Amino acid sequence: MVGKIKGTGSYRPVQVWDNAKLSHMMETSDEWIRGRTGIGQRHIASRGETVAYMAARAAGEALRDAEVRPEEIDLILVSTMSAERIMPCAACEVQKLIGAVNATCFDLNSACTGFLLALNTAQAYLGQQIYKRALVIGAEVLSHLTNWQDRSTCVLFGDGAGAVVLEAEEDAVYVQATHSIGKGGEALTCTSRNQPEFAEKDADISASYMQMDGKEVFKFAVSKVPEVIFEVLEKAGKTKDEIRFYMLHQANQRIVSSVAKHMKEPLEKYPMNIERLGNTSSASIPLLLDEWKKRGKLNPGDWIVLAGFGGGLTYGASLMRW
Repeated sequence: MVGKIKGTGSYRPVQVWDNAKLSHMMETSDEWIRGRTGIGQRHIASRGETVAYMAARAAGEALRDAEVRPEEIDLILVSTMSAERIMPCAACEVQKLIGAVNATCFDLNSACTGFLLALNTAQAYLGQQIYKRALVIGAEVLSHLTNWQDRSTCVLFGDGAGAVVLEAEEDAVYVQATHSIGKGGEALTCTSRNQPEFAEKDADISASYMQMDGKEVFKFAVSKVPEVIFEVLEKAGKTKDEIRFYMLHQANQRIVSSVAKHMKEPLEKYPMNIERLGNTSSASIPLLLDEWKKRGKLNPGDWIVLAGFGGGLTYGASLMRW
């Protein structure tokens, strides 16, 4: 048994910050940001738009799209690194908000690769016939982890959530490969504020914001993402010509373009929405999937590769038939 995507959903915060707004907050410009990232705007969560709230909104859309009732869901997985609460987990909060009373719930944290690993985890449960239907969600409020005076990082990130409903089927196809490089983890870090040193009155909380070595992350992504995609294609016995879309984590337009160049594939096979949403970490792949589905870009039988990469360092790719 393999989980097949039966429905998709998404949520984007109402508030939008374009590059012009950031140029009034720090020394930067629309030209500088677009030239280095391809980003023109990002959605920023307002009070009340928590990880769990956005995840539940995306989940509700996905359930309606799949024509599945909340109580028919057996498993809820939320991938996030920015939940406001340590407990209860965001997945349990989603269960409460949507009424999925029969679901087992837990969160995963693997930064920008998180949705892909959550999808793999759900596939393991469905493949063993432990559960029949799963709700897999990527949701992030990265604006709470961003230093809005550090233009090397803050121009990249946005908030949002995306979700998919999986249902176990006998004829579905799903092939995956994932890897981790722990020794490279210092290239992308964020320290929890739940530390004794942050309790002091004049504590320096700068370490609790995302810190990134942009050059190292870029080199990591453009070398490892093509490598793991080719690994998945080889596992599945597929060629590049058979792939309709490569749906990559939306970290940076230059990274996606470089991956396409390394793979000698046309950029048209790499959908992007980073110009409007920025880097939403584990929410980026399901947000992109939902957008492409709503735009009628995905056809039954299409072969699609999903690829994620990010903090850890972690990276992976999955092949599915739509």
